[in-house]
Amino acid sequence: MQIGSEQVWLHMAQYNLEGCQSVDLAEHPSGIVPTLQNIVSTVNLGCKLDLKIIALQARNAEYNPKRFAAVIMRIREPKTTALIFASGKMVCTGAKSEEQSKLAARKYARVVQKVGFQAQFMDFKVQNVVASCDVKFPIRLERLALHHNAFCSFEPEIFPGLIYRMKDPKIVLLIFVSGKIVLTGAKSRDQIKRGFEQIYPVVLEYRKVPQIGNEGKDSRDPVPRQLT
Repeated sequence: MQIGSEQVWLHMAQYNLEGCQSVDLAEHPSGIVPTLQNIVSTVNLGCKLDLKIIALQARNAEYNPKRFAAVIMRIREPKTTALIFASGKMVCTGAKSEEQSKLAARKYARVVQKVGFQAQFMDFKVQNVVASCDVKFPIRLERLALHHNAFCSFEPEIFPGLIYRMKDPKIVLLIFVSGKIVLTGAKSRDQIKRGFEQIYPVVLEYRKVPQIGNEGKDSRDPVPRQLT
């Protein structure tokens, strides 16, 4: 599943970015663990579905084929939303952990079974992990973009965050001048951890230092640290 438009990035940036968990410095040298905000997973129910029947008989389900070719179903625990397609494919979004996402997907599959379909639970896969954190210092995005132009783009007139495309792990980071960071496109929380630990020394080099008068002003650019 591709996650990649400006609309998705804008949506992800609206998540709560405040505060991060206390951590073991041996595992997280930065001292910060990004908070998981959303898990997107997919599953194959293994049978064709009549979406009209599901929408009529299942609770908290809606279906408007003129607008979207899937039933939209919601449950409260775990608080998630499922997109159920006639092909039997299902997308589950909104969970805060991989375990919650799998539990929610199983609950949706059981709802489909109760309606009368021979639904199975096949090929569950986490497609996208979104996390966020705050490094607690402002970042010089213009300089970061200049020295890391092979990996990132920064067009503040279109979107206020710098978009950093990391190669390994293959994730996308949205870095804001305030120090808020959103990580998306990961397949696991381990990729989130590795990606953040790689980017933290980089943003630290481009930390904005408050200037008091002209005498204490240091106009030197930081030596760029390139990620491989």
